[in-house]
Amino acid sequence: MRYFLAFLFLLFVSCKTETNQKAETSTSSEHFVSQPNKGVQPPDVLLGSLFIDVQLQEVFPDSKTFVDCTAKYPYEEIRVKYNTEKKKEGFDLKQFVASHFDIPPSVSSDFKSDPNKSAVEHVKVLWPVLKRESDSNQEGSTLIPLPKPYIVPGGRFREVYYWDSYFTMLGLVESGEFELIGNMLDNFAHLIETVGHIPNGNRTYYITRSQPPFFAQMVKLLAKEKGDTIYTKYKEALKKEYEFWMDGRMATNQPIRHCVNTPNGIVNRYYDSGDTPRQESYREDFFQIQKLAGGKKMYRDLRSGAESGWDYTSRWFANKKDIETIETTDIIPVDLNALLYGLEEVLTVCYADDAAYVAALKTSMANRATFLDTYCWNAKEGIYEDFNWVRQQRTGVQSLAMVYPLYFKMTSQIQADAVAGYIKEHFLKPGGVVTTLNNTGEQWDAPNGWAPLQWMTIIGLENYGHHDLARTIAERWVALNEKVYRNTGKFVEKYNVEDMGLEAGGGEYPLQDGFGWSNGVYLALKSHLEKK
Repeated sequence: MRYFLAFLFLLFVSCKTETNQKAETSTSSEHFVSQPNKGVQPPDVLLGSLFIDVQLQEVFPDSKTFVDCTAKYPYEEIRVKYNTEKKKEGFDLKQFVASHFDIPPSVSSDFKSDPNKSAVEHVKVLWPVLKRESDSNQEGSTLIPLPKPYIVPGGRFREVYYWDSYFTMLGLVESGEFELIGNMLDNFAHLIETVGHIPNGNRTYYITRSQPPFFAQMVKLLAKEKGDTIYTKYKEALKKEYEFWMDGRMATNQPIRHCVNTPNGIVNRYYDSGDTPRQESYREDFFQIQKLAGGKKMYRDLRSGAESGWDYTSRWFANKKDIETIETTDIIPVDLNALLYGLEEVLTVCYADDAAYVAALKTSMANRATFLDTYCWNAKEGIYEDFNWVRQQRTGVQSLAMVYPLYFKMTSQIQADAVAGYIKEHFLKPGGVVTTLNNTGEQWDAPNGWAPLQWMTIIGLENYGHHDLARTIAERWVALNEKVYRNTGKFVEKYNVEDMGLEAGGGEYPLQDGFGWSNGVYLALKSHLEKK
Protein backbone atom coordinates (compact mmCIF):
# COMPACT_ATOMS: atom_id res chain seq x y z
CA MET A 1 0.00 0.00 0.00
CA ARG A 2 2.85 2.40 0.86
CA TYR A 3 4.41 2.02 -2.58
CA PHE A 4 1.03 2.36 -4.29
CA LEU A 5 0.42 5.64 -2.45
CA ALA A 6 3.88 6.84 -3.41
CA PHE A 7 3.13 6.01 -7.06
CA LEU A 8 -0.14 7.97 -6.83
CA PHE A 9 1.71 10.96 -5.38
CA LEU A 10 4.23 10.80 -8.23
CA LEU A 11 1.43 10.93 -10.79
CA PHE A 12 -0.36 13.61 -8.79
CA VAL A 13 2.63 15.97 -8.64
CA SER A 14 4.41 15.34 -11.93
CA CYS A 15 1.84 17.31 -13.91
CA LYS A 16 2.26 20.37 -11.72
CA THR A 17 6.01 20.54 -11.19
CA GLU A 18 6.91 22.34 -14.42
CA THR A 19 4.06 24.84 -14.01
CA ASN A 20 5.06 25.61 -10.44
CA GLN A 21 8.73 26.06 -11.28
CA LYS A 22 7.88 28.48 -14.09
CA ALA A 23 5.59 30.40 -11.77
CA GLU A 24 8.21 30.80 -9.04
CA THR A 25 11.41 31.25 -11.06
CA SER A 26 12.91 34.38 -12.60
CA THR A 27 16.40 35.29 -13.76
CA SER A 28 16.07 39.05 -13.41
CA SER A 29 19.20 40.70 -11.98
CA GLU A 30 17.66 44.01 -10.97
CA HIS A 31 18.13 45.60 -7.56
CA PHE A 32 14.98 44.14 -6.06
CA VAL A 33 12.89 46.14 -3.63
CA SER A 34 10.43 44.29 -1.42
CA GLN A 35 6.70 44.84 -1.48
CA PRO A 36 5.03 46.20 1.66
CA ASN A 37 2.63 43.92 3.51
CA LYS A 38 -0.53 45.01 5.32
CA GLY A 39 0.45 48.67 4.98
CA VAL A 40 3.74 48.27 6.84
CA GLN A 41 6.66 49.78 4.94
CA PRO A 42 10.04 48.01 5.34
CA PRO A 43 13.28 50.03 5.20
CA ASP A 44 14.19 49.27 1.58
CA VAL A 45 10.86 50.72 0.45
CA LEU A 46 11.15 53.76 2.70
CA LEU A 47 14.74 54.61 1.80
CA GLY A 48 15.03 53.47 -1.83
CA SER A 49 18.50 53.89 -3.34
CA LEU A 50 19.99 54.97 0.00
CA PHE A 51 19.14 51.57 1.45
CA ILE A 52 20.70 49.75 -1.50
CA ASP A 53 23.85 51.87 -1.46
CA VAL A 54 24.40 51.48 2.28
CA GLN A 55 24.00 47.71 2.10
CA LEU A 56 25.97 47.03 -1.07
CA GLN A 57 28.81 49.40 -0.14
CA GLU A 58 29.12 47.70 3.27
CA VAL A 59 28.82 50.80 5.41
CA PHE A 60 28.31 48.35 8.28
CA PRO A 61 30.04 44.94 8.50
CA ASP A 62 26.71 43.38 9.50
CA SER A 63 23.81 44.08 7.10
CA LYS A 64 21.37 43.89 10.01
CA THR A 65 22.82 46.97 11.68
CA PHE A 66 21.38 49.44 9.17
CA VAL A 67 17.87 47.98 9.15
CA ASP A 68 17.84 48.33 12.93
CA CYS A 69 18.95 51.98 12.88
CA THR A 70 16.47 54.65 13.93
CA ALA A 71 16.01 57.60 11.59
CA LYS A 72 16.55 60.99 13.22
CA TYR A 73 14.33 62.69 10.62
CA PRO A 74 11.36 61.65 8.49
CA TYR A 75 12.27 58.99 5.92
CA GLU A 76 11.05 61.11 3.02
CA GLU A 77 13.23 64.01 4.13
CA ILE A 78 16.30 61.77 4.42
CA ARG A 79 15.67 60.17 1.04
CA VAL A 80 15.31 63.52 -0.75
CA LYS A 81 18.37 64.94 0.96
CA TYR A 82 20.42 61.88 0.03
CA ASN A 83 19.46 62.02 -3.62
CA THR A 84 20.67 65.65 -3.70
CA GLU A 85 23.85 65.40 -1.62
CA LYS A 86 25.22 62.17 -3.10
CA LYS A 87 25.87 64.08 -6.36
CA LYS A 88 28.20 66.53 -4.64
CA GLU A 89 31.96 66.13 -4.83
CA GLY A 90 33.48 64.55 -1.73
CA PHE A 91 30.20 63.07 -0.52
CA ASP A 92 30.79 60.61 2.35
CA LEU A 93 28.11 57.94 2.65
CA LYS A 94 29.22 56.74 6.09
CA GLN A 95 29.16 60.27 7.46
CA PHE A 96 25.71 60.86 5.94
CA VAL A 97 24.35 57.77 7.64
CA ALA A 98 25.94 58.64 10.97
CA SER A 99 24.36 62.12 10.92
CA HIS A 100 20.88 60.91 9.96
CA PHE A 101 20.49 57.67 11.93
CA ASP A 102 21.03 56.42 15.49
CA ILE A 103 23.08 53.22 15.47
CA PRO A 104 21.66 50.40 17.62
CA PRO A 105 23.76 48.74 20.34
CA SER A 106 24.18 44.99 20.73
CA VAL A 107 22.22 43.54 23.63
CA SER A 108 24.16 42.12 26.61
CA SER A 109 27.53 42.06 24.82
CA ASP A 110 28.97 44.47 27.38
CA PHE A 111 27.35 42.70 30.34
CA LYS A 112 30.02 41.72 32.85
CA SER A 113 29.31 38.38 34.49
CA ASP A 114 30.23 37.76 38.12
CA PRO A 115 32.71 34.85 38.23
CA ASN A 116 31.53 34.05 41.74
CA LYS A 117 28.02 33.24 40.48
CA SER A 118 27.07 29.77 39.34
CA ALA A 119 25.77 29.28 35.82
CA VAL A 120 22.22 29.07 37.16
CA GLU A 121 22.63 32.29 39.11
CA HIS A 122 24.16 33.99 36.06
CA VAL A 123 21.20 33.13 33.84
CA LYS A 124 18.67 34.40 36.37
CA VAL A 125 20.60 37.66 36.73
CA LEU A 126 20.70 38.00 32.94
CA TRP A 127 16.90 37.97 32.45
CA PRO A 128 16.53 41.69 33.28
CA VAL A 129 19.36 42.49 30.83
CA LEU A 130 17.50 40.72 28.03
CA LYS A 131 14.10 42.10 29.03
CA ARG A 132 12.43 44.88 27.05
CA GLU A 133 9.54 46.86 28.48
CA SER A 134 6.46 47.61 26.39
CA ASP A 135 7.38 49.59 23.31
CA SER A 136 6.45 53.22 22.85
CA ASN A 137 5.75 54.76 19.45
CA GLN A 138 8.66 53.70 17.24
CA GLU A 139 8.72 56.62 14.80
CA GLY A 140 11.67 56.24 12.46
CA SER A 141 12.32 52.66 13.53
CA THR A 142 11.67 49.26 11.92
CA LEU A 143 10.53 47.90 15.28
CA ILE A 144 6.90 46.79 15.43
CA PRO A 145 5.79 48.01 18.88
CA LEU A 146 4.61 45.40 21.38
CA PRO A 147 2.24 46.33 24.20
CA LYS A 148 3.87 44.29 26.98
CA PRO A 149 7.36 43.33 28.18
CA TYR A 150 9.32 40.58 26.46
CA ILE A 151 12.71 38.83 26.29
CA VAL A 152 15.10 39.26 23.34
CA PRO A 153 17.76 36.66 22.49
CA GLY A 154 20.73 39.04 22.80
CA GLY A 155 23.65 40.27 20.70
CA ARG A 156 22.52 41.49 17.26
CA PHE A 157 19.03 40.13 17.96
CA ARG A 158 17.44 43.18 19.56
CA GLU A 159 13.81 42.18 19.05
CA VAL A 160 11.58 39.28 20.05
CA TYR A 161 11.97 36.14 17.95
CA TYR A 162 9.14 33.71 17.45
CA TRP A 163 10.42 30.19 18.01
CA ASP A 164 13.27 31.32 20.26
CA SER A 165 10.67 32.48 22.74
CA TYR A 166 9.28 29.02 23.51
CA PHE A 167 12.69 27.78 24.62
CA THR A 168 13.34 30.98 26.52
CA MET A 169 10.04 30.41 28.31
CA LEU A 170 11.23 27.01 29.52
CA GLY A 171 13.80 28.87 31.59
CA LEU A 172 11.34 31.56 32.65
CA VAL A 173 9.20 28.77 34.12
CA GLU A 174 12.14 27.67 36.26
CA SER A 175 12.66 31.31 37.32
CA GLY A 176 8.99 31.69 38.28
CA GLU A 177 8.47 34.41 35.65
CA PHE A 178 4.92 33.41 34.75
CA GLU A 179 3.70 36.99 34.41
CA LEU A 180 6.40 37.63 31.82
CA ILE A 181 5.42 34.46 29.94
CA GLY A 182 1.83 35.71 29.89
CA ASN A 183 2.99 39.09 28.63
CA MET A 184 4.89 37.46 25.78
CA LEU A 185 1.85 35.37 24.84
CA ASP A 186 -0.24 38.53 24.81
CA ASN A 187 2.32 40.13 22.50
CA PHE A 188 2.17 37.19 20.10
CA ALA A 189 -1.63 37.29 20.12
CA HIS A 190 -1.37 41.02 19.38
CA LEU A 191 0.88 40.32 16.39
CA ILE A 192 -1.51 37.69 15.07
CA GLU A 193 -4.36 40.17 15.33
CA THR A 194 -2.55 43.17 13.83
CA VAL A 195 -0.09 41.64 11.34
CA GLY A 196 -2.06 38.48 10.52
CA HIS A 197 0.56 36.08 11.85
CA ILE A 198 3.56 35.97 14.17
CA PRO A 199 6.47 37.33 12.12
CA ASN A 200 10.01 36.00 12.32
CA GLY A 201 10.59 38.92 14.73
CA ASN A 202 8.86 42.20 15.55
CA ARG A 203 10.50 44.16 12.74
CA THR A 204 8.87 45.49 9.58
CA TYR A 205 11.41 43.66 7.43
CA TYR A 206 10.30 40.30 8.90
CA ILE A 207 6.59 40.44 8.11
CA THR A 208 6.78 38.41 4.89
CA ARG A 209 7.51 35.26 6.91
CA SER A 210 6.92 33.54 10.21
CA GLN A 211 9.03 30.94 12.04
CA PRO A 212 8.42 27.37 13.31
CA PRO A 213 4.91 27.54 14.84
CA PHE A 214 5.53 27.06 18.57
CA PHE A 215 2.78 29.42 19.77
CA ALA A 216 0.51 26.47 20.64
CA GLN A 217 3.29 24.92 22.72
CA MET A 218 3.76 28.23 24.54
CA VAL A 219 0.06 28.29 25.39
CA LYS A 220 0.27 24.67 26.53
CA LEU A 221 3.26 25.53 28.72
CA LEU A 222 1.43 28.32 30.55
CA ALA A 223 -1.80 26.29 30.77
CA LYS A 224 0.14 23.60 32.63
CA GLU A 225 0.80 26.16 35.36
CA LYS A 226 -2.33 28.33 35.21
CA GLY A 227 -5.05 25.91 34.08
CA ASP A 228 -7.35 25.48 31.10
CA THR A 229 -8.54 29.09 31.16
CA ILE A 230 -5.32 29.82 29.23
CA TYR A 231 -6.65 27.76 26.30
CA THR A 232 -9.84 29.81 26.35
CA LYS A 233 -7.94 33.09 26.45
CA TYR A 234 -5.83 32.31 23.37
CA LYS A 235 -8.16 30.08 21.37
CA GLU A 236 -9.00 32.74 18.77
CA ALA A 237 -5.35 33.68 18.32
CA LEU A 238 -4.44 30.01 17.93
CA LYS A 239 -7.11 29.53 15.29
CA LYS A 240 -5.88 32.58 13.35
CA GLU A 241 -2.33 31.25 13.59
CA TYR A 242 -3.56 27.98 12.09
CA GLU A 243 -5.40 29.83 9.33
CA PHE A 244 -2.18 31.60 8.39
CA TRP A 245 -0.32 28.33 7.90
CA MET A 246 -3.30 26.73 6.13
CA ASP A 247 -4.03 29.70 3.88
CA GLY A 248 -3.62 27.90 0.60
CA ARG A 249 -5.38 24.71 1.60
CA MET A 250 -7.36 25.05 -1.64
CA ALA A 251 -4.19 24.06 -3.51
CA THR A 252 -4.81 21.43 -6.17
CA ASN A 253 -2.44 21.18 -9.11
CA GLN A 254 0.33 23.30 -7.55
CA PRO A 255 1.25 24.51 -4.05
CA ILE A 256 -0.22 27.71 -2.69
CA ARG A 257 1.89 29.53 -0.11
CA HIS A 258 2.61 27.11 2.76
CA CYS A 259 0.28 24.38 1.49
CA VAL A 260 1.04 21.40 -0.74
CA ASN A 261 -1.76 19.07 -1.80
CA THR A 262 -0.93 15.35 -1.69
CA PRO A 263 -2.87 12.06 -1.82
CA ASN A 264 -2.80 12.29 1.99
CA GLY A 265 -4.34 15.74 2.01
CA ILE A 266 -2.69 19.11 2.69
CA VAL A 267 0.77 19.16 4.19
CA ASN A 268 3.01 22.17 4.66
CA ARG A 269 6.29 23.71 3.60
CA TYR A 270 8.19 26.81 4.62
CA TYR A 271 7.33 29.73 2.36
CA ASP A 272 8.24 33.42 2.59
CA SER A 273 5.89 35.61 0.55
CA GLY A 274 8.82 37.82 -0.50
CA ASP A 275 11.05 37.15 -3.50
CA THR A 276 13.75 39.79 -2.97
CA PRO A 277 16.96 39.90 -0.92
CA ARG A 278 16.33 39.74 2.83
CA GLN A 279 16.66 43.34 4.02
CA GLU A 280 18.72 42.25 7.06
CA SER A 281 21.08 40.26 4.79
CA TYR A 282 20.69 42.30 1.63
CA ARG A 283 24.30 42.34 0.52
CA GLU A 284 24.81 38.61 1.13
CA ASP A 285 21.68 37.62 -0.78
CA PHE A 286 22.15 40.08 -3.63
CA PHE A 287 25.71 39.08 -4.48
CA GLN A 288 24.90 35.41 -4.01
CA ILE A 289 22.15 35.57 -6.61
CA GLN A 290 24.22 37.76 -8.95
CA LYS A 291 27.07 35.25 -8.86
CA LEU A 292 24.74 32.42 -9.83
CA ALA A 293 22.48 34.39 -12.20
CA GLY A 294 19.62 33.30 -9.99
CA GLY A 295 16.31 35.04 -9.54
CA LYS A 296 13.12 35.27 -7.54
CA LYS A 297 12.88 31.53 -6.86
CA MET A 298 16.28 31.52 -5.17
CA TYR A 299 15.50 34.67 -3.17
CA ARG A 300 12.32 33.00 -1.94
CA ASP A 301 14.20 29.82 -1.06
CA LEU A 302 16.73 31.83 0.96
CA ARG A 303 13.93 33.68 2.73
CA SER A 304 12.00 30.47 3.34
CA GLY A 305 15.13 28.91 4.80
CA ALA A 306 15.12 31.81 7.26
CA GLU A 307 11.47 31.08 8.10
CA SER A 308 12.46 27.52 9.00
CA GLY A 309 14.76 28.83 11.74
CA TRP A 310 17.48 26.59 10.30
CA ASP A 311 19.29 29.27 8.33
CA TYR A 312 21.17 27.64 6.88
CA THR A 313 21.51 23.89 6.64
CA SER A 314 22.16 21.10 4.17
CA ARG A 315 18.52 20.11 4.71
CA TRP A 316 17.59 22.71 2.09
CA PHE A 317 20.42 22.04 -0.39
CA ALA A 318 19.93 19.87 -3.47
CA ASN A 319 23.51 18.56 -3.29
CA LYS A 320 23.53 18.40 0.56
CA LYS A 321 26.55 20.70 0.83
CA ASP A 322 26.29 24.04 -1.01
CA ILE A 323 23.88 26.91 -0.37
CA GLU A 324 24.05 27.65 -4.10
CA THR A 325 21.72 24.64 -4.55
CA ILE A 326 19.12 25.82 -2.02
CA GLU A 327 15.55 24.67 -2.77
CA THR A 328 13.66 25.19 0.50
CA THR A 329 10.21 25.64 -1.05
CA ASP A 330 10.52 22.28 -2.83
CA ILE A 331 10.77 20.47 0.50
CA ILE A 332 8.08 19.21 2.87
CA PRO A 333 9.84 19.31 6.27
CA VAL A 334 9.30 16.72 8.98
CA ASP A 335 9.53 19.25 11.83
CA LEU A 336 7.06 21.77 10.40
CA ASN A 337 4.38 19.15 9.86
CA ALA A 338 4.92 17.71 13.33
CA LEU A 339 4.57 21.22 14.78
CA LEU A 340 1.32 21.77 12.90
CA TYR A 341 0.12 18.40 14.18
CA GLY A 342 0.83 19.79 17.66
CA LEU A 343 -1.07 22.99 16.86
CA GLU A 344 -4.04 20.98 15.62
CA GLU A 345 -3.95 18.90 18.79
CA VAL A 346 -4.10 22.03 20.99
CA LEU A 347 -6.95 23.40 18.87
CA THR A 348 -8.96 20.23 19.55
CA VAL A 349 -8.72 21.16 23.24
CA CYS A 350 -9.60 24.82 22.66
CA TYR A 351 -12.63 23.99 20.48
CA ALA A 352 -13.78 20.77 22.13
CA ASP A 353 -17.40 21.96 21.89
CA ASP A 354 -17.23 22.30 18.09
CA ALA A 355 -17.57 18.71 16.91
CA ALA A 356 -17.26 19.44 13.19
CA TYR A 357 -14.10 21.54 13.62
CA VAL A 358 -12.51 18.97 15.92
CA ALA A 359 -13.29 16.20 13.42
CA ALA A 360 -11.61 18.20 10.63
CA LEU A 361 -8.57 18.81 12.82
CA LYS A 362 -8.27 15.14 13.71
CA THR A 363 -8.51 14.19 10.05
CA SER A 364 -5.67 16.56 9.26
CA MET A 365 -3.62 15.17 12.15
CA ALA A 366 -4.11 11.63 10.86
CA ASN A 367 -3.19 12.75 7.35
CA ARG A 368 0.05 14.32 8.55
CA ALA A 369 1.05 11.21 10.47
CA THR A 370 0.29 9.03 7.45
CA PHE A 371 2.24 11.35 5.16
CA LEU A 372 5.32 11.25 7.37
CA ASP A 373 5.15 7.46 7.62
CA THR A 374 4.56 7.03 3.88
CA TYR A 375 6.92 9.56 2.34
CA CYS A 376 9.37 10.67 5.05
CA TRP A 377 10.14 7.39 6.82
CA ASN A 378 13.41 5.80 5.73
CA ALA A 379 12.79 2.19 6.72
CA LYS A 380 16.33 1.11 5.89
CA GLU A 381 17.93 3.60 8.30
CA GLY A 382 15.01 3.78 10.72
CA ILE A 383 14.68 7.58 10.61
CA TYR A 384 12.50 10.38 9.27
CA GLU A 385 13.84 12.57 6.46
CA ASP A 386 12.36 15.59 4.70
CA PHE A 387 10.55 14.94 1.42
CA ASN A 388 11.22 16.83 -1.80
CA TRP A 389 7.81 17.03 -3.50
CA VAL A 390 9.31 18.23 -6.82
CA ARG A 391 11.86 15.43 -7.09
CA GLN A 392 9.44 12.96 -5.49
CA GLN A 393 11.98 11.54 -3.10
CA ARG A 394 13.35 11.96 0.39
CA THR A 395 16.20 14.44 0.60
CA GLY A 396 18.62 11.94 2.11
CA VAL A 397 19.78 14.45 4.75
CA GLN A 398 19.89 13.02 8.27
CA SER A 399 18.97 15.73 10.78
CA LEU A 400 17.45 16.18 14.22
CA ALA A 401 14.17 17.06 12.52
CA MET A 402 13.64 13.30 12.90
CA VAL A 403 12.88 13.73 16.62
CA TYR A 404 9.84 15.98 16.15
CA PRO A 405 7.38 13.09 15.51
CA LEU A 406 8.61 11.59 18.79
CA TYR A 407 8.16 14.88 20.63
CA PHE A 408 4.54 15.07 19.46
CA LYS A 409 3.91 11.34 20.04
CA MET A 410 2.81 10.75 16.46
CA THR A 411 4.94 7.69 15.68
CA SER A 412 5.01 4.05 16.75
CA GLN A 413 7.18 2.54 19.48
CA ILE A 414 9.07 0.50 16.87
CA GLN A 415 9.86 3.62 14.83
CA ALA A 416 10.84 5.58 17.96
CA ASP A 417 13.18 2.78 19.00
CA ALA A 418 14.83 2.89 15.57
CA VAL A 419 15.26 6.68 15.74
CA ALA A 420 16.74 6.39 19.24
CA GLY A 421 19.23 3.81 18.03
CA TYR A 422 20.26 5.98 15.10
CA ILE A 423 20.73 9.04 17.30
CA LYS A 424 22.85 7.09 19.77
CA GLU A 425 25.07 5.69 17.02
CA HIS A 426 25.41 8.75 14.78
CA PHE A 427 24.28 11.98 16.48
CA LEU A 428 25.49 11.62 20.07
CA LYS A 429 28.66 13.63 20.60
CA PRO A 430 30.73 14.68 23.66
CA GLY A 431 28.68 17.88 24.09
CA GLY A 432 25.17 16.63 23.24
CA VAL A 433 23.59 15.87 19.88
CA VAL A 434 24.79 17.35 16.59
CA THR A 435 22.31 19.08 14.25
CA THR A 436 23.03 17.11 11.05
CA LEU A 437 25.75 14.71 9.94
CA ASN A 438 26.97 17.07 7.20
CA ASN A 439 29.85 19.45 7.84
CA THR A 440 29.15 22.23 5.31
CA GLY A 441 30.31 25.36 7.11
CA GLU A 442 26.66 26.32 7.65
CA GLN A 443 25.63 26.96 11.24
CA TRP A 444 22.74 24.46 11.27
CA ASP A 445 25.01 21.55 10.33
CA ALA A 446 27.84 19.65 12.03
CA PRO A 447 29.69 20.23 14.30
CA ASN A 448 27.15 22.56 15.90
CA GLY A 449 24.52 21.80 18.51
CA TRP A 450 21.61 24.07 19.36
CA ALA A 451 19.64 24.36 22.59
CA PRO A 452 16.16 23.91 21.06
CA LEU A 453 17.15 20.69 19.31
CA GLN A 454 18.65 19.24 22.49
CA TRP A 455 15.32 19.83 24.23
CA MET A 456 13.19 18.40 21.42
CA THR A 457 15.44 15.32 21.25
CA ILE A 458 15.49 14.70 25.00
CA ILE A 459 11.73 15.01 25.47
CA GLY A 460 11.03 13.03 22.29
CA LEU A 461 13.20 10.16 23.53
CA GLU A 462 11.62 10.25 26.99
CA ASN A 463 8.15 10.05 25.46
CA TYR A 464 9.07 6.57 24.20
CA GLY A 465 10.96 5.29 27.24
CA HIS A 466 14.55 6.02 26.16
CA HIS A 467 15.39 7.66 29.46
CA ASP A 468 19.05 6.66 29.69
CA LEU A 469 19.92 8.12 26.28
CA ALA A 470 17.89 11.24 27.04
CA ARG A 471 19.70 11.70 30.33
CA THR A 472 23.10 11.24 28.67
CA ILE A 473 22.31 13.98 26.12
CA ALA A 474 21.05 16.31 28.84
CA GLU A 475 24.09 15.75 31.04
CA ARG A 476 26.52 16.32 28.18
CA TRP A 477 24.77 19.50 27.03
CA VAL A 478 24.60 20.95 30.54
CA ALA A 479 28.27 20.13 31.08
CA LEU A 480 29.20 21.87 27.82
CA ASN A 481 27.18 24.97 28.72
CA GLU A 482 28.84 25.14 32.12
CA LYS A 483 32.32 24.61 30.65
CA VAL A 484 31.87 27.51 28.21
CA TYR A 485 30.43 29.68 30.99
CA ARG A 486 33.43 28.98 33.24
CA ASN A 487 35.83 29.85 30.44
CA THR A 488 34.05 32.91 29.02
CA GLY A 489 31.40 34.07 31.49
CA LYS A 490 28.81 33.72 28.72
CA PHE A 491 25.98 31.61 27.38
CA VAL A 492 26.10 31.65 23.61
CA GLU A 493 23.77 31.06 20.69
CA LYS A 494 25.17 27.70 19.57
CA TYR A 495 27.89 25.27 20.64
CA ASN A 496 30.41 22.94 19.06
CA VAL A 497 29.29 19.55 20.41
CA GLU A 498 31.98 17.54 18.63
CA ASP A 499 35.03 19.34 20.05
CA MET A 500 34.21 20.99 23.36
CA GLY A 501 37.40 23.05 23.17
CA LEU A 502 36.32 24.91 20.04
CA GLU A 503 33.73 27.60 19.39
CA ALA A 504 30.75 26.90 17.17
CA GLY A 505 31.07 28.41 13.70
CA GLY A 506 29.27 29.04 10.44
CA GLY A 507 26.49 31.45 9.67
CA GLU A 508 26.34 35.00 8.34
CA TYR A 509 27.46 36.72 11.54
CA PRO A 510 29.83 36.12 14.51
CA LEU A 511 28.86 33.92 17.45
CA GLN A 512 26.30 35.79 19.54
CA ASP A 513 26.11 35.89 23.32
CA GLY A 514 23.10 36.47 25.50
CA PHE A 515 21.47 34.11 24.77
CA GLY A 516 17.75 33.60 25.30
CA TRP A 517 17.12 30.01 24.26
CA SER A 518 20.44 28.68 25.54
CA ASN A 519 19.64 30.23 28.92
CA GLY A 520 16.13 28.81 28.93
CA VAL A 521 16.99 25.26 27.92
CA TYR A 522 19.93 25.18 30.34
CA LEU A 523 17.73 26.06 33.32
CA ALA A 524 15.02 23.63 32.21
CA LEU A 525 17.47 20.74 31.73
CA LYS A 526 19.30 21.48 34.97
CA SER A 527 15.99 21.21 36.81
CA HIS A 528 14.94 18.22 34.70
CA LEU A 529 18.06 16.28 35.67
CA GLU A 530 17.64 17.08 39.35
CA LYS A 531 14.09 15.70 39.32
CA LYS A 532 15.02 12.40 37.65
